[in-house]
Amino acid sequence: MPHTTTMSIRELTRSGKKLKEYDYIDIEDRKSHDYKGVFVPEKYADEVKAFLQKRLAKEHQNRVEDIMRFAGILSGATENLSAQEIKAKKMREIE
Repeated sequence: MPHTTTMSIRELTRSGKKLKEYDYIDIEDRKSHDYKGVFVPEKYADEVKAFLQKRLAKEHQNRVEDIMRFAGILSGATENLSAQEIKAKKMREIE
């Protein structure tokens, strides 16, 4: 089970020793208690970065594919096709 805690940004900057005691630290606003993010110590940093790079690359690729599908509509690649035919064509492209 992960060893975690919740701190404000101010507490985090003042408590350098605590950074290595936890697997991760949730960061929240001290007054409003709004969640701000998570701090990950250096022992997990490379894994987290790799995960985020993969996820961001996938999101970027999905946005590019959406734009290219829209561009296909504008270029006439789907001209004279019914909605059902366009849907079937997209399903074939996905498979």
